[in-house]
Formats: sequence, C-alpha cells, structure tokens
Amino acid sequence: MLSHVNGNLLNISQLARSLGLSASTISRYLDLLEGSFIIHRLQPFHINVGKRLVKSPKLYIRDTGILHYLLQIQNTEQLLGHIAYGASWEAYVVEQIKRSLPERSEMYFYRTHAGAETDLLILLPTGKRIAVEIKTSNAPKITKGFYQSMEDVKADKGYVIIPEGESYSKSEELKVINISDFLMKELPEVNLGT
Repeated sequence: MLSHVNGNLLNISQLARSLGLSASTISRYLDLLEGSFIIHRLQPFHINVGKRLVKSPKLYIRDTGILHYLLQIQNTEQLLGHIAYGASWEAYVVEQIKRSLPERSEMYFYRTHAGAETDLLILLPTGKRIAVEIKTSNAPKITKGFYQSMEDVKADKGYVIIPEGESYSKSEELKVINISDFLMKELPEVNLGT
C-alpha cells in the first residue's frame, strides 16, 4: 500500500481505514519502517508567511528497486510508462541528495494550499537555503508556484533537477541541472559557499 503513497502526502487516517487498523498502529508500523531505513518521511517546512501551509509529511520508499518490485515494474520500458514514474524519480533524487549532504544539513518540502511548492528544501550548515524542484523531463517547465516558494522560503539558490542532459542557468538564482552534475559539482560548491 505504501508503494502507491510514495512521493505523496502521508495520510495515516486513510491508511488506517483502508487496512482496518487504528491510526496509532499505523504510526507504530511507520516508525518501525523508518527506523529500519525502508521509508523516509520528509517533513514540511513551516514559516510564518501568512499563508496556509500543508502540514502532513511526504512519504518515500528509500530503495527504488524495492518500490519498483512492489509496483510490479520489471523493466525500464514499464517504468517510463507507469503512473508512478515521476514519484519514483523524485524518491530516487531525494535519497541521493540525502546521502550526499554534509552532517547537520536539514531537508524539508514546502507547499502552500495556494499552490506554491518546492519538492525539496535543503538547509545547509553554512546557513544557505537551496530550493529543489525534481522533474522527469530534460526540458522542464518551471511553474510560477516554484518561483513563489523560492521567495517564501528565502532560498539562496534554486535548482531544477533533471535525469540527464546539459545544465543551464535560467537566472542568477535558478539553474536546471542533471542529477549527476548536481551531486558531484554543484552541491559541494554551494556547501563551500561559492
């Protein structure tokens, strides 16, 4: 059941109703799965911006191989045509970034009820804030909501992470970048303050 929730807001009450269990039992199961490094609950970032913010965490299955097995995806062709492709890519990127961040870094997502959203907000130990949008297309469309979320969270830099292709700047604060370049080049530079 969690494979179908991957990359989405977690609704414990809905899971409890679907499984015929109590919400407290579901919470304990989720704690066990998170403690076993099987899932990751990404918490929302709360700031006082005078806007209604989403307060539920997002849930990710950390190993996309397990995710694909649970969804009965057996090859790349099936994955690319599957409804869960975008959420699978998002889970993969979040996990890769999580593993690459320096100690004492924090990760959140940000979403308002009005539609401003960033898939990932990284707070580095240096104090820098990085807003990340994760797209499956190598020619992504950047929404007004992402620009608004960058402004709301006072992001120092924004990135749209794509699977592959050339990296390019949209502005001084925003760059479209492939996952490899982001992890190997950009993230270490930003963390050093350059």
